[in-house]
Amino acid sequence: MRKNVLVYICLLSALILIVGCGASKKVSRIDPDEVTDLSGRWNDTDSRLVSQEMIRDCLNHTWIGEHMTAKAKKPVIIVGSMRNRSSEHIAVKTFVNDIERAFINSGQVTVVASAGDREEMRSEKEDQRVFASVETIKQMGKELGADFMMTGEVNTIVDQEEGKKVIFYQVDLTLTNIETNVKVWLGQKKIKKFISRSRYSS
Repeated sequence: MRKNVLVYICLLSALILIVGCGASKKVSRIDPDEVTDLSGRWNDTDSRLVSQEMIRDCLNHTWIGEHMTAKAKKPVIIVGSMRNRSSEHIAVKTFVNDIERAFINSGQVTVVASAGDREEMRSEKEDQRVFASVETIKQMGKELGADFMMTGEVNTIVDQEEGKKVIFYQVDLTLTNIETNVKVWLGQKKIKKFISRSRYSS
């Protein structure tokens, strides 16, 4: 009986020792612009680089010059729906924000609020009519109408076997004239990632 108790105590002590000597977590801060690929899935770097490259290409086409010639002012753009048709979770709102930022930072276009944001601002203007001073009330009917809408989607194809995986991303963006429904620019960006995992870690 005493021998069994002694064995039990030894096993328990060994277990505590193993747990106590487990790997500790270390957190380090890194530059937000640094490229990081841990899982191989779509990440913040993909969102930022794809949006910058595609918007640069969009603004380098004839539609913007034709608009400036016809209207003598910068085009007004709204970013519409971005559909995630991929096999993984993608933070679509982050991608939309990156697209809007790339447009605004270019200085070549004016960007107006999305449908959801407009509803919130209209509600604020309604509140102002009741609670704000007459001098500071913002009037209804003063919104800037968009000339073009950008929409898009992200698709993936995944191929994997025996610890190796290839993820193919295809981002398609379309810029459409809101008044005429004419598509003035079609953009496409492809990304292919190869991920391999060794069966045994060294």
